[in-house]
Amino acid sequence: QVQLVESGGGSVQSGGSLRLSCIASGYVSSTYSMGWFRQAPGKEREGVAGINSNGYTSYADSVKGRFTISQDNAKNTLYLQMTSLKPEDTAMYYCAADPSIKTWRLLSARSYNKWGQGTQVTVSS
Repeated sequence: QVQLVESGGGSVQSGGSLRLSCIASGYVSSTYSMGWFRQAPGKEREGVAGINSNGYTSYADSVKGRFTISQDNAKNTLYLQMTSLKPEDTAMYYCAADPSIKTWRLLSARSYNKWGQGTQVTVSS
């Protein structure tokens, strides 16, 4: 049973940085694709960044150049480095995993079958 636990959220001022972590326990093969999603109150969950087993990455246009997704397979940990944060980045951030996702579907929530509980990110102006 795969379990995902996010951490690293918090409150920062506009322009600040945060690094989110997602530790995967249970059977998580190196062939898994993983992603970061976020959901603000009253809005749909949206894909922020995804990475597949080949290291291919995909980003939402709204975060390109500001966010970086990476993973440490030895530690079974997924990261999201967030810089130049804006108030519109405020949301609950979720980590997700799935055994195999096509590259063009890395930012689609429907592609993933394992989800963490989320970590809150709040950016004040």
